[in-house]
Amino acid sequence: MMTPQLMQSIRLLQFTHTELERFIDDEIERNPLLERAEAPEDAPGDQFPKIETQGEANAAPSDDWFEGEAGWSSEAISEKLDTSLENLFPDDPGAVERMGPDLAMQWKSASAGSSSGGSSEGFDMEDMAAAAVTLRDHVGEQISFAFVDPAERLVASELTDWLDEAGYFRGEPVEIAGRFGVDEAFVLKVLASCQGLDPAGLFARDLAECLRIQLGRRDRLDPAMAALVDNLELLAKRDFQSLKRICGVDEEDLLAMLAEIRALDPRPGGGFVGGAADTIVPDVEVRQAADGSWAVELNPETLPRVLVDQVYFAEVTGRTKDQGERNFLSECLQNANWLTRSLDQRAKTILKVAAEIVRQQDAFLVHGVRHLRPVNLRTVADAIGMHESTVSRVTANKYMLTTRGVFELRYFFTASIASAEGGDAHSSEAVRDRIRQMIEEEQAADVLSDDAIVDILKKSGVDIARRTVAKYREGMNIASSVQRRREKRAIAGTAN
Repeated sequence: MMTPQLMQSIRLLQFTHTELERFIDDEIERNPLLERAEAPEDAPGDQFPKIETQGEANAAPSDDWFEGEAGWSSEAISEKLDTSLENLFPDDPGAVERMGPDLAMQWKSASAGSSSGGSSEGFDMEDMAAAAVTLRDHVGEQISFAFVDPAERLVASELTDWLDEAGYFRGEPVEIAGRFGVDEAFVLKVLASCQGLDPAGLFARDLAECLRIQLGRRDRLDPAMAALVDNLELLAKRDFQSLKRICGVDEEDLLAMLAEIRALDPRPGGGFVGGAADTIVPDVEVRQAADGSWAVELNPETLPRVLVDQVYFAEVTGRTKDQGERNFLSECLQNANWLTRSLDQRAKTILKVAAEIVRQQDAFLVHGVRHLRPVNLRTVADAIGMHESTVSRVTANKYMLTTRGVFELRYFFTASIASAEGGDAHSSEAVRDRIRQMIEEEQAADVLSDDAIVDILKKSGVDIARRTVAKYREGMNIASSVQRRREKRAIAGTAN
């Protein structure tokens, strides 16, 4: 069974830099024994190891590091400070004034601007965007009220971690059930309850289920509408005759149903992703060493450094006689020590995974995207002796700075396409790049069809099907050969 401490240790792996900073700030706010430690300016990266891919890498941290000491409070993990100064000091109207003249003036100015609906001179839109509620925060607040049973609440929190940016659930209930030691039916029950959270459509597993949840919330999921949702592929083909027959409605009713479908939100979680774009800060930096190897280092800017104030703990513990206060301080010390160890292991785990990715994709770093190897999560997990799910969490929303630019770690995991000559397989991303280049170089008189692209690729040793070429082309928003030929002729006619 997974303890709350184990759960939070796992979540630390998949936190982005911004999420991790926010979590650390919350912990420092509630734990008096924690404080930030600034890195020395002359040696910002000395506290953390680096790996050279041609040398012997640091020992891989085992999965045992998740097994922290018991005692990490689930309430302490989920508790958030969400209040104003008036709520903090409801019976003390002079609290703001005691902040000091400068801070009091800023507070009053900000309060006046917000109450009047206007904007003060010091209003910072970027600060407001940075403080926007994330999808995980929004769902987490609802989970704390929707689930009374601690086991259900714990599973619901895990399900939240598998939401994508659109709000769809991308996890496997069977795997989650095995991880928590419960039946799959229990996980599905919790998932069904999560689908009742706001906004409607969250935790759906596909578009049809997303629309079905929203229609059910509006009490509009009648048999005809259910039949329409079950046949979205016909709607995509605009096969209205078949839809009228399947749904048992006439043209007027079908048009009204389509209007209802268009009013739904296919991306219920998208509203929490918008706003000002965050600057990408790479978590790992890769540079070429003097001997030709690749030096893989952690970016010190993304590594929060936290210290445990042992002196303050000893001083306060020696003065207090109350057993309750002693227990509180002991818990704070235990949680602080766990956090520092977990952050250290998180850094080592990210470095280990990144170093293996660099080793696997050495040809890409040297020659470019055409030499990207087909690599999956299991390949990296087996090479470094970790579980596949651990690698998946480490590579989520993490970025690597290379000599060829900044890439998300998951960019390096691509599908395998067989070789037509029985040689090494080809990376799907490399094949996409070749298709893109061929289409960019074609002339109006010689526009390549999907079949022609298949023939060219097969001659160069890539065994690929026509439908795969069409899928890659559509994924890159490239029109069909008929449309491209028409556009090129129109451009040529205009030029003449």
